[in-house]
Amino acid sequence: MKEGPELSRVAALVGDPARANMLSALMDGGALTASELALEAGVLAPTASSHLSKLAEGGLLRIASQGRHRYYALSSPQVAAMLEAIMGVAALSGPTRSRPGPRDADMREARICYDHLAGTLGVAFYDSLVRRAFVCEDGDNVALSAAGEHWFAGIGIALPAQSRSRRPLCKACLDWSVRRSHLAGRLGAATLDHVIAKGWARRVPSSRVIRFSPAGRRAFDAVLDA
Repeated sequence: MKEGPELSRVAALVGDPARANMLSALMDGGALTASELALEAGVLAPTASSHLSKLAEGGLLRIASQGRHRYYALSSPQVAAMLEAIMGVAALSGPTRSRPGPRDADMREARICYDHLAGTLGVAFYDSLVRRAFVCEDGDNVALSAAGEHWFAGIGIALPAQSRSRRPLCKACLDWSVRRSHLAGRLGAATLDHVIAKGWARRVPSSRVIRFSPAGRRAFDAVLDA
């Protein structure tokens, strides 16, 4: 038997259509109940419970209890990054599921990927950082430069402290719709928090869409060239 991670086990968990729909519904970084995820998957409650148990046992979901309810969420940013990458491969290989046109356009422009900004605007932000050498790429490694640290502080984004999960400060996450990288990691999450806190954009309820106001879009575009 070959050594290394058991790819087939994880692939089997993600590969079931109902479980894939459940995982996709959690890509906004939120938590949902079993009943809500059953609706997302289009299955009955007992079937949903079985799927959720498998996903939790497989390490893809974490469970939190609050009162009488149990809430399910993606277990880590690494799981979200894996799902985003799979979405990119699926988009290339087709066929694709039908989606409403306007919502599809909104998803492609700006959306949340677990806890950071994805879509066309997320990729534009990452490209801007690389172009100005605020973020430096070395293969798969991404690092914040001294100039980048100064720039982020200047626009009001403090560097997030190291978390217990040892999540990297900067990470390139392959964007499924643009098929290029956007900024993930602790700094990616802090950037999205900043955009929301400044009132430039808001999260659309029950959706992964991030919708910028006209003034917010102008402010964000100015940051790309600041």
